[in-house]
Amino acid sequence: MSQLTKSSINGGEFLIKETDAQDIFIFEEFNEEQKMMAQACQDFVDTEIHTRIEEIDSMKHPELVPSIFKKAGELGLLGISVPEAYGGLGMSFNTSMLIADIVGAAGSFSTTYGAHTGIGTLPILYYGNEDQKSKYLPKLATGEWAACYCLTEPDAGSDANSGKTKAVLSADGKHYIINGQKMWISNAGFADLFIVFAKIDDDKNLSAFIVEKTFGGITMNEEEKKLGIKGSSTRQVFFNDCKVPVENLLSDRGNGFKIAVNILNIGRIKLGAGVLGGCRTVASHAIKYSTERKQFGVSINTFGAIKQKLAEMAIRTYACESLCYRAGQDIEDRMQALAAEGMPDAEAKLKALEQFAIEAAIAKVHGSEVLDYVVDQGVQIYGGMGYSADAPMERAYRDARISRIYEGTNEINRMLMVGMLLKRAMKGEIALFEPAMAVANELTSVPSFESIDTSELFAAEMDVIKKLKKVFLMVGGKAAMALADKIESEQEVMMNLADIMIEIYAAESAILRTQKLVSQRGEEAAAHQIAMSKVYLFEAVGKIEQSAKEAIGAFAKGDEQKVMLMGLKRFTKSEILNTKELRRQVADYMIEKGKYPFS
Repeated sequence: MSQLTKSSINGGEFLIKETDAQDIFIFEEFNEEQKMMAQACQDFVDTEIHTRIEEIDSMKHPELVPSIFKKAGELGLLGISVPEAYGGLGMSFNTSMLIADIVGAAGSFSTTYGAHTGIGTLPILYYGNEDQKSKYLPKLATGEWAACYCLTEPDAGSDANSGKTKAVLSADGKHYIINGQKMWISNAGFADLFIVFAKIDDDKNLSAFIVEKTFGGITMNEEEKKLGIKGSSTRQVFFNDCKVPVENLLSDRGNGFKIAVNILNIGRIKLGAGVLGGCRTVASHAIKYSTERKQFGVSINTFGAIKQKLAEMAIRTYACESLCYRAGQDIEDRMQALAAEGMPDAEAKLKALEQFAIEAAIAKVHGSEVLDYVVDQGVQIYGGMGYSADAPMERAYRDARISRIYEGTNEINRMLMVGMLLKRAMKGEIALFEPAMAVANELTSVPSFESIDTSELFAAEMDVIKKLKKVFLMVGGKAAMALADKIESEQEVMMNLADIMIEIYAAESAILRTQKLVSQRGEEAAAHQIAMSKVYLFEAVGKIEQSAKEAIGAFAKGDEQKVMLMGLKRFTKSEILNTKELRRQVADYMIEKGKYPFS
């Protein structure tokens, strides 16, 4: 679905521009080809993963995961993003999001899959020269070879560019000799190809290399013993005079840090989508168990406290779906637009991903925290059985926890999204300061008491969204002025601002999705989606108000603080909502269908 003619919006501009519901992509619009691919993926997960989940996690049979991995390659699941010319399927970015979504319910294997198809393959696809692409991509797309990504070191995690792994050109100029240590390397135990980051000589920035296992000089520790994702290979990797042909330098010398940053942008938004399959599966398990479990002579799903949990699982999952596929299509549309202008394909994809890096970080943070909420409530609904390894919640709870750590911790991602927004504003790439000044002026003006035409569905809610954007502009604008170049060291304020951004994007995405759904199916058919969107927004207002208060208290004093708090009260004013009844409506529908039924 191409939307090249729609009103163009740049990354981060959702904070200062209104978006029409017809201009976004919604989950319900995937075409038949995409649905068939999704069904093939679901069948694979059901038959190859779910039936052997215990065996996979035990790691007693080292050949099991590689064999399942190769079957995924035979089905084309490893080559979704790889062009047909290199043995892949060449499908759209949002299709790759959809497949990541479904594989997300595959427990440990989702990490195996994501590490290979994302950070293992895409550096070559986006930065490799023609010889490198022709040599390696067909093997990676078909599963003949498995890939891993070697960036993290014992003393270089979030500060990736501080890595100590070194590459020195050999005396004959034919090889780079790599020495160093990498850790937390997914797929390392059975990988044939390593994307390795190292500094050449005393360079300031990293370079990237394509390293084949057969080059030699590679040793590993035993498999790490982990809290969750136990069936995925995770090892420390040591490079001891590893000889890498000079033609295996990926991109230009010193370009490794840029490669790492851009590839992690992809990983982040894919992770946002990648939690969705897990969220739906856990919610469906919880519905089934709450129906079967009897207390006081009735199913526990008849209790209001259980219905509230089931509904909240669905509401947050629905919002996460909405924002992930909205952002995914924005990236796809930008890729197409840049390619249509004559930009080379790989460059167009990288530029598009870079443009929406803020939304990618939002998807990662929101998605991982929604998953954590869903699995936590799943354990609670199961009660004592939730703590038992004989029930599915115990594994889901452990496996989910890593999502808030990899692809950059959620704390790092929160600061990144705000930092990127402010840097773009300073460069004039996004017109943030002018609307921020307008909001500042509005604080001292007479409030407008214009009435809203509530006869139009979501008119009142969209007005609330508009005011919530003013909250961000007010707090962010004042913080930028008050803290100036010290703002990035005020990490608590940065995280408050990030939380406001996340909730605005999630709430707006849910409402826009439902608006579009109503335009296609009518209000009656979308009654439950309407309920979920309204409840999510109602909750978002409270979260945004709290985050804004904390930020204001951190940097504003005296009369300025009083004026801002008055403005905050004005901008977060919304009608009371009977969330109990709306949640019960959603929960009853879920119980009737026996699963998460909204996608």
